Amino acid sequence: MDLHFGDSKPTDEERAAVDALLGPPESSWEGADRSDADLRWARGGREARDRRDLLLPGLHAINDRVGWISEGALDYLCRRLTVPPAEAYGVATFYSLFSVKPRPATVLHVCTDLACAAAGAAELCAGIESRLGPGVALQRSPCLGLCERAPAALAIRAGDPVRTAVSAPATAEEAVLAASAPDSAPAEPPAAMAVPQAGQEGLTLLRRVGVVDPSSLDDYRAHGGYTALRRAFELGPAGVIREVTDSGLVGRGGAAFPTGRKWQATASRPDHPHYLVCNADESEPGTFKDRVIMEGDPYALVEAMTIAAYAIGAHRGYLYLRGEYPRALARLTHALAQARARGLLGEDILGQGHAFDIEIRRGAGAYICGEETALFNSIEGYRGEPRSKPPFPVQKGLFGRPTAENNVETLVNVLPILTMGAPAYAAIGTARSTGPKLFCVSGSVDRPGIYELPFGATLGELLELAGVRRGLRAVLLGGAAGGFVRADELGIPLTFEGTREAGTTLGSGVVMAFDDTVPLPRLLLRIAEFFTDESCGQCVPCRVGTVRQEEALHRIVERTGAAAADDIALLREVGRAMRDASICGLGQTAWNAVESAIDRLGAYE
Repeated sequence: MDLHFGDSKPTDEERAAVDALLGPPESSWEGADRSDADLRWARGGREARDRRDLLLPGLHAINDRVGWISEGALDYLCRRLTVPPAEAYGVATFYSLFSVKPRPATVLHVCTDLACAAAGAAELCAGIESRLGPGVALQRSPCLGLCERAPAALAIRAGDPVRTAVSAPATAEEAVLAASAPDSAPAEPPAAMAVPQAGQEGLTLLRRVGVVDPSSLDDYRAHGGYTALRRAFELGPAGVIREVTDSGLVGRGGAAFPTGRKWQATASRPDHPHYLVCNADESEPGTFKDRVIMEGDPYALVEAMTIAAYAIGAHRGYLYLRGEYPRALARLTHALAQARARGLLGEDILGQGHAFDIEIRRGAGAYICGEETALFNSIEGYRGEPRSKPPFPVQKGLFGRPTAENNVETLVNVLPILTMGAPAYAAIGTARSTGPKLFCVSGSVDRPGIYELPFGATLGELLELAGVRRGLRAVLLGGAAGGFVRADELGIPLTFEGTREAGTTLGSGVVMAFDDTVPLPRLLLRIAEFFTDESCGQCVPCRVGTVRQEEALHRIVERTGAAAADDIALLREVGRAMRDASICGLGQTAWNAVESAIDRLGAYE
């Protein structure tokens, strides 16, 4: 593909897709027919550059309409936004859901990550390939966030509108049917099917999932919705931050940073505007809790974001949503529209004089965009590569302004904090890990799904609820970036400090059980392949280290003995280098699971 403006022209369909997003071009400088006025002055340069953040939505528009991004389409989008084609090409090729090469309009994504691999993803792919027609492309995919229904497949058919269909748990016949006729595919089960505890007494974060109609704002309000926002307006911004701080709430995405401190640091910055970003790009293999909340209780997230924005003085919020979550996108789009229509978003929320609105930005398949600064770059229209810190996001985040970034689970915890009060919330869990926690349980269990337990419950108690199967060999905590524990270590308390003292991590709440039928060396190799694929390549320790790790694990799988011992020594050296010198958490944690499998499980003995 040419990396400068060339002679390639967009098709009418590609042009229509871009114009539907950006509006018709105003001059030939943006791609319209040339006029005499265009020969005397250039219009739209600075204004167009200010819209650089529409590059990712523009790429989505083309890919959704046609199925791939041609040179002519990319060239036209770049003219509209005054973006150098070389930079736009770098962005388009950064994401796995986009293609800059011709492909069929229908793509069938089949998850080959940990839970699905253990559930027979390789056999599923083989069965699909033998049945698939020429009009469908099969793409082996990292985790689709459907781990409770493994193995999983997602069919995407380009067009106006784009059509999607999920098959999970998938058979080859059902997956092919979903790809060949998305509109005829069986409807997805309700979000409550992913919550074995749905409807039980005592739930806090999941109490409405499976109980309320996720499309009904009235039903949400009848079950306590918007009580927390009214309480927030009574307390004022400083009072909300004080309640969140006193509750002990920390981030639920894995870093466990105190939420109140983050909000206070953002609110106190003198430069404006301030921004709120909800990180709904959960891409950690084994994680699907945020998807269930967004599908089953979308108004809770809208309300929680409104409260957070009020506390930090933000009037604009961005919800960065995984591109592999079509149902969550539909539910949230509807919820935002209903909230605007009822005065719960907009210029004067509930007559309190606070203006706030939310815009959904879709990710496009990049695990690294779960890192907050990489997410900011993605929204701004650049490659999703992490930034060096400092400055920290609360100082210079999205668009160079003070920004508070939280994930979905963290935000929805704010609702019970305000409704029950900080002391009552802090009484749940332990002194250092307060409140309830959502756990994503999958793998060798009879009842996979999302479980809500107070911090302090043990791993064994959680697995007993999920119905762990006989022959349990290991449990992976924290996903691919986490660590393994043995079957005789189920007494580990599920708290941030408890898992840390046990030499592992809680992470985002992933709990994947594996019995003795799962080939552990192949599983570790898949983890290494995942990190190699998902590394953004910006820093040498991660870019090179993940490749060397994968190469060593390939050799170990193929042979044992002294040669394997040499490769294990190499793995330790490479792992230390990645942990010590990588820019962000991806490289710093890429060795964790492999190290724990070697040291705790004796994976290659």
